[in-house]
Amino acid sequence: MLVLLKDKNYPNLLKKIGKQAPEQLYYKGEWSNDIFENCLAVVGSRRMTSYGKQVAEKITGEVAAAGITIVSGFMYGIDATAHKTTLSVGGKTIAVMPCGSDIVHPDYQQDLYTGILKNKGLIISEYEDGRAPAKWTYPQRNRIVAGISKAVLVVEAGEKSGSLITANWAKKFNRKIFVIPGPITSENSKGIMQLIKEGATPISSAQDIFDYYQINYIRGLSAQSGSTFYVRGRTSNIKEKIVGEDKKTEIKIIEQLQREAMDINDMARFLNIKTAELGTILSLMHLKGKIKLIGNKYYVS
Repeated sequence: MLVLLKDKNYPNLLKKIGKQAPEQLYYKGEWSNDIFENCLAVVGSRRMTSYGKQVAEKITGEVAAAGITIVSGFMYGIDATAHKTTLSVGGKTIAVMPCGSDIVHPDYQQDLYTGILKNKGLIISEYEDGRAPAKWTYPQRNRIVAGISKAVLVVEAGEKSGSLITANWAKKFNRKIFVIPGPITSENSKGIMQLIKEGATPISSAQDIFDYYQINYIRGLSAQSGSTFYVRGRTSNIKEKIVGEDKKTEIKIIEQLQREAMDINDMARFLNIKTAELGTILSLMHLKGKIKLIGNKYYVS
């Protein structure tokens, strides 16, 4: 199937990038204008760490469950994790391909490709069916990922990560750029740190994204089933609760580090917090100058 730039159902946000907008979009799936209304691009390293995977699943799952469409490039690593997590919570996702939309690339992700289509997602490409990927089609693909999205979330990125290409397109298109802070000793944090220096916004929870998209949801946990649910509420009340919880955790961290230095795993067990969640809090505290990392242990600054 094909949608042309001149068609009324061509994604409005993508059309606004001007000369960079593709003349046509080939697609597989059920085309709906609703799927393009609130899109968030989630990109990151193909060589993701366990920390990156945990954070990507946590943030993406909450955002997708709240109704925001997750856009990514279908590659292994963070891309595939974003798509899979979205499907697991019943959300909508769009995979932008560097080849024809009929080609499963990489080919071992056939189940993911099929899952996206079964869950009313979309596989899109500016290239006709049968077109194989080439080295130059990947960065070109990234401009579409950024172009149809209101914001881009970069989870992990090395110095030469393709995710930085997507972030650069986002800058050109005046899109918001969010990043997940990571350990400063990690190679996958070098690109993230660079983006922060250039003005990207580090986030510690999905609430930061909800605020930007003006979606008033807050995550809860069912006492009976343990499953995640969302309830509507006033944004101000939600902010107070989230900020309050983060502040309480920071105070506990400072108090413990004043007694003794700890690595992230020991601290997670001590505070009964998931390592991925604690990692984002520690990274933000480090950026604020509240704590420092020496070797693998954290100290009060």
